[in-house]
Order: sequence, then structure tokens, then C-alpha cells
Amino acid sequence: MSGFLDTASGLPLSPVAHEALVAALQDGWADPTKLYGAAGRARRLLEGAREAVADVLGARPDEVSFTSSGTAAAQLAVLGRLAARPGHVLHSTIEHSCVLSAVAHSGAPATAVAVDRLGGADAAAYVPQPHTTLACLISASHEVGTLQPVEAVAERLGDVPLLVDAAQSVGRTAVPAGWSLLTASAHKWGGPPGVGVLAVRTGVRWRSPLPEAGPYAVGLPQVLAAAVGLQAAVGQAAAEDARLRPLVARIRTEVPLTVPDVEVVGDPDSRLPHLVTLSFPYADGEALTRALDREGFAVSSGSSCSASTLEPSHVLAAMGLLTHGNLRVSLGADTTDADVDRFVAVLPRVLAEQHV
Repeated sequence: MSGFLDTASGLPLSPVAHEALVAALQDGWADPTKLYGAAGRARRLLEGAREAVADVLGARPDEVSFTSSGTAAAQLAVLGRLAARPGHVLHSTIEHSCVLSAVAHSGAPATAVAVDRLGGADAAAYVPQPHTTLACLISASHEVGTLQPVEAVAERLGDVPLLVDAAQSVGRTAVPAGWSLLTASAHKWGGPPGVGVLAVRTGVRWRSPLPEAGPYAVGLPQVLAAAVGLQAAVGQAAAEDARLRPLVARIRTEVPLTVPDVEVVGDPDSRLPHLVTLSFPYADGEALTRALDREGFAVSSGSSCSASTLEPSHVLAAMGLLTHGNLRVSLGADTTDADVDRFVAVLPRVLAEQHV
């Protein structure tokens, strides 16, 4: 689907991940904790998947666990750290809502670190208090694509563990150094949905907040497919970066030439290679998304209300931007120059038809 411009929400299963999934359904069906032969084969597959993911993250295999989603991984990271070491939390104002909700659910005192109008957090504002036991910083904003100063923040924190939600960047950019806990989501890199990654560095105190400590209930075939898909994504990342970054730059440059009053959101340079958000002050983001869908383009709206929560975008609000009339456009492996040409050409007409 060449008009699919919402890859930030998730990718189709990559061909190599699909092949691995089918193969693992034959060899990886047994319980890897048992002692018989089929279980041994499953256990070796699981160990291989864990080693592959750990290698990408710069972690040890025994530091990596698999969960039912990236959301579950992030919530387990927060709640598990605070279960082991209750205390104060530092987090940016643009963390994913699942991280913010986990912090709120824990009841821990928290301090929010502001971001600038481009969506970047100020590393100097990450000042731990004597009772700070966890800091959180997303690796790259899932709404506007701005990369965050993870390594600089980690240096400022000293011994305070840093949780990095890397769901949007793993498989696309290098994993930043300095994290103590890291989470990711397989369907963001072309793995199957229903697989999250939770990595906890050795020596970081963490205790599962669930009644049973694990392993978590994730199907081995899906885990293996996720690992193979990640290896493929990393192998293609440099080429995809070089191909997609100029396409995004074209959207950032050409749309303002034909659409009055549009604001291109996010950092123009320190950003993910595939994602751009456009803000139209007089548009209805949801209506615009539906109109573009009729034109064959699948995009995401950063409008003031989402269908599920009816809450404004806290990311856009934190940046001091409008929380309605926004489009997030994210390109993928099937996106061509012709797709971008047509999107840039169609957008002004669709906006005009919306009487904006």
C-alpha cells in the first residue's frame, strides 16, 4: 500500500519476519521451560531471539525480556522500578501516555521536565533530587519525531536509572547509550504485533509488579519473528534513512509553499528520518484525515481529541502548539517519490474542500 503514510503507528509484518513466524510455528510450539526434546528446540529458539535483540540494544541476553506489547513493557519498567525502589520520578512532558499513566498510578511524587517549541527536552533540567529513583526520557517523540538528548541526560543523572522508551526509534536509529531500562515494540520495526521488549541493566533494582514474576506470556513464534524482523530493520536502516530523509524534507519544504499558515512541527534536523507533523490552524484534523483516506492516503491526526480518549494531545500542548488540525505523516519502505509528489499535490485541494 504505497499510500500508507502512518508507519509510526506500526508496520506490516516484514517478509523475513513472516517467514520466521511460519517456521517457528512448526519448531517453536513447545513450552521452552520443559525438559523434553521439543521443549529444548523451543528453548534454543528463544535464547537465539533474546541474543539477537540484546545485540541490537547493546545489552546482555539475560537483561532482555519479552512482553505482550510496548505499552506493557513501558508500564512494567516504571512500576517494577518503583516497586523495588519507591521514590521520586523525573520525566519529560512528552513521554508516551502509558509511561505517564504508570507514574500516576504508582502514586510516586514526580517532576515534569518541559520541552521547547521543537519538542526537545533540556538535558540541564534533569536535576535529580535526593529521593529520585527513576528518570524517564523517550528516545524520540512518537508524535513529532524530535530526537531527545538521552546520553546527555544520562550523564547528568549519575546513579539514577534512566528509562528510555525507544519504541519509535529502535530499528531506525542507533540505540543511545546511557539507558538503565529500555522498552520497545516489535510492530514498529516490522515484527508482529503483540510483542514488546523490556531490557533492564544488571545491577538496576527492579521487581515485577505482577503477582507472578514471569516469564511473560508471549508466543515464542511471535518472539522469534520479532527478533528476525529487528535484525532486518537494522540492516536496512542506513539505506532507508538515506532514502526517506530527503522525502520528508520535501514535504517539510513544499507544503508551506502551497498551503498558507501551515506550521511544520518538530526539529528540522535532529529528528527521525521518516516522520513529519504538519499543523493547520483552521482545519479539523479528523475530517482532514478522513478526506485524505478517500484520496488513498493513510495518515494520522494529532487532533484535539482522539477517538479513544477524547483528550488533547499532551505532546503538542507541551510544545505550546495547537492540539487540533494536525497531521502526522510517516513514510515507509513502500513510499516512493511519486507518492510524495501526489501527497503534496493533493493536500492543498483537500484542505480547500474542507473550507479551511
